[in-house]
Amino acid sequence: MQLHTYFRSSAAYRVRIALALKGIAWDPAYVHLLKDGGQQKAAAYRAVNPQGLVPTLVDGDAVIPQSLAILEYLEERYPMPALLPADPAARARARSMALAIVADLHPLNNLRVLTYLRGPLGQGEEAVKAWIAHWTTEGFAALEQMVEGPDFCIGGAVSVADLCLVPQMFNARRFGVDLTPYPKLVAIDAHCQTLAAFQSAAPGQQGDAEG
Repeated sequence: MQLHTYFRSSAAYRVRIALALKGIAWDPAYVHLLKDGGQQKAAAYRAVNPQGLVPTLVDGDAVIPQSLAILEYLEERYPMPALLPADPAARARARSMALAIVADLHPLNNLRVLTYLRGPLGQGEEAVKAWIAHWTTEGFAALEQMVEGPDFCIGGAVSVADLCLVPQMFNARRFGVDLTPYPKLVAIDAHCQTLAAFQSAAPGQQGDAEG
């Protein structure tokens, strides 16, 4: 199994946590999003993933882009430990929290959006920082009400919601977003960071990590 990954990609970070939780061996294929004009734009990588995004999971003949699709694939192939609660309503809540991050919050602060703001739209760094802070705080304000805690987003075990939250918390800190208004999110993130799977999947632990 091979994962096309970039150490600071929050989408790849989600998948790395899942692989670690489920104890699945995998080989990294590093795709640097900034070097060489963005290695994800190269023809060789576009042949693997036409969107030119990371991550992409390659498992034999299966080539799977999009982090949530990868997580669902891993859940179906390797069901234990589960990434979704057994109760249907709880499963829906976990998916809702994950989607609030993956579909609503993260895309607005993704590298290609920020690059477009800085480039064609001519926005300076202060405007870009304000953009990031606005959408992050709006998303986190809702999540603070949605999550259960104290240790995980929902129930007493790790779920797909936690796999999505922790990388987004990393992004928020990297961009200097004030997390004081979100004590539940901070507590959940802190607890997850004590788990070996989250530690090994962290950006700083990756083979392509930079200072």
